Amino acid sequence: MPANTTKASLLLVDDDRHVLQSMSVWLRDQGYRVDTAAGKTEAQALIDRKSYDVALVDVRLQDGDGFELLAECRRRRPEMPVILITGYGSVDTAVDALRAGAFDFLTKPLIDDELALAVRRCLNQREVIEENRNLKAQLDMRYGLENIVGRDHRMVRIFDVIEAVADTKATVLITGESGTGKSLIARAIHRRSSRRDKPFVEVACGALPETLLESELFGHTAGAFTGATAEKVGKFQLAHGGTIFLDEIGTASPALQVKLLRVLQDYQFEQVGGTQTFTVDVRVILATNEDLQRAVSEGRFRRDLYYRINVINIELPPLRERISDIPLLADHFLKRICEEMGRPVKTLSPEAAAVLQTYRWPGNARELQNVLERAVLLGRGAAIEPEDLPAELLTQMAGDVSAADAAPLKQALQLPERQIILQVLEANGWNRQAAAKALGINRTTLYKKMKRLGIEAPRGDAKPVPSHTSY
Repeated sequence: MPANTTKASLLLVDDDRHVLQSMSVWLRDQGYRVDTAAGKTEAQALIDRKSYDVALVDVRLQDGDGFELLAECRRRRPEMPVILITGYGSVDTAVDALRAGAFDFLTKPLIDDELALAVRRCLNQREVIEENRNLKAQLDMRYGLENIVGRDHRMVRIFDVIEAVADTKATVLITGESGTGKSLIARAIHRRSSRRDKPFVEVACGALPETLLESELFGHTAGAFTGATAEKVGKFQLAHGGTIFLDEIGTASPALQVKLLRVLQDYQFEQVGGTQTFTVDVRVILATNEDLQRAVSEGRFRRDLYYRINVINIELPPLRERISDIPLLADHFLKRICEEMGRPVKTLSPEAAAVLQTYRWPGNARELQNVLERAVLLGRGAAIEPEDLPAELLTQMAGDVSAADAAPLKQALQLPERQIILQVLEANGWNRQAAAKALGINRTTLYKKMKRLGIEAPRGDAKPVPSHTSY
């Protein structure tokens, strides 16, 4: 008996009481849970109250017909497959049933093996649909906007831009230091667009030598160069209908820049060594950690290509300028890391959080994630403590608070806390409500901290900052 039949629930609808009883007994013997209905009205009442894995419906019923019930099932329970059954089958009726949305069409007298196979096929299809639904949900969680953590006002503006441009074909240029999450932003744009079910193709341009990058992007014909023994389809063709993400675009050679300009203008190209022109429908997102304006002024990057790719620019701030987001990111990473490692979720102690917020993070969020992975592996307690962090983080903090190294730890930690609050207040124009929101605390707590740390707003300099809604 197939494993997936033991808990499957079936609805059997037939106005012939003998057929209804004999089929239900046989199906229960196969391990199914079966409810029966003698007509359309009775079946509709059951469908309203309960969800079934499969419905088996006779075409001719005393109070209607199976096609009418099929339409009701598709309206009320669209996820439930329906098998139509009839004793007066014909090719035309079978075609009509499939066109109306039936999963299968069987004729009486029913053969046991044929019925069992049809039901199993229905259940297998439901499993595939459910797996696809779960996979899409996981992709949304991993690459969707919900996975981009941040309350900093600059990140909130970036969220707004993503929502505004996601479902357009506008070219997007993402800039920022390495490790700031440019690939994550690109995937979030794709997942929020109408192309989400089409391919997302990522190319790390800086990881390939110039001689191979052109072939990687546009493909090549057999014999185009030494070693090209067969035709290769390029990434632009593979991304047809979807999105192509070109990371480290600043490393592209002058010759490749010319080809990219044509693709962005006409969406056409030729393979390396070929003469056939290909046309593709792709959304292009690019990223770089270089200053492309400087590269243009120095003649290393084409000015016309720069203007073409810089339609929408999303500039990601470095982590050291998003101090208030560090505890949020740390909590996000800790939950994911512990889940992937099968360990109880760890928290971050206030002392460890202060260390993380003081560090300059040259590797940005990627470095923070690596630090926390190490801390989860080596830390023994339920919370991440300063001693679980790499020595270089503690060394930098010790240097920052060297003037207070003779003071107790609590007093020493007040220095980075004061610096953090000052920076967030200044970034929000001394708007205390906006600053409290960015810090993840309420306004009363912020007032108390400012008083304790001796922080006073500059007279006449306070500027209101509009509040933003974060995801």
